[in-house]
Amino acid sequence: MRFYDMALAASAFALAACGGGESKPADTAAAMDAAPAAEVPAAPAAGTAAPITGTIHEVKMLGDEKGYRYEPMTIVAKAGDGIKFIMVSGGPHNVAFDPATVVADSKDQLMANMPNSLDGSSPMMMTADEAWTLSLGNLKPGKYPFNCTPHLAMGMKGEIEIQ
Repeated sequence: MRFYDMALAASAFALAACGGGESKPADTAAAMDAAPAAEVPAAPAAGTAAPITGTIHEVKMLGDEKGYRYEPMTIVAKAGDGIKFIMVSGGPHNVAFDPATVVADSKDQLMANMPNSLDGSSPMMMTADEAWTLSLGNLKPGKYPFNCTPHLAMGMKGEIEIQ
C-alpha cells in the first residue's frame, strides 16, 4: 500500500510541474501570436506565363580552363521566342535577372515566364545536360542582362536583346 501512496504523490507532483490546470483562451491566443510563423512560399509573379511561339535558342553554360561563361553571351531574339539554357560544365549554374535592370513594362511578365524561379533566378543546375527554358513571350523590345549568381564575380554574364 505504501508503494501506491508514493506513486500517487509522484504523479501529482509531475502533473503540477507540467502546468496542470486550466489555461485561459487569451493565453493560448497570446502564445500563438508569439509562436514563429511558418514560412510561406513566395507568391507567384503577377501575370500568366506566355507560351513560346517562335524559335528556341540554345545557350550553353560552361566553366572550364577558358573561364565561366554563357555561349553565346548575347542572344538576339524576338518576343515569343524561347531560350533553352543547358548546363555543360563547371556548375552549379543558374540564370538570374536583376529586377533593377529589366525593362520596366516587362518585369512582371518576365518573372511570370520563368518556370520554377525564385526572385528572378532560375533553379540551380547541377549536372551536365540539365536544362531550363525561358519564354520571351509578351516581352517588350529591349535589353535584358542576366548572370550566373555563383559565378558573377568571375564575369559569367549575358544579355538577351529582344527586337
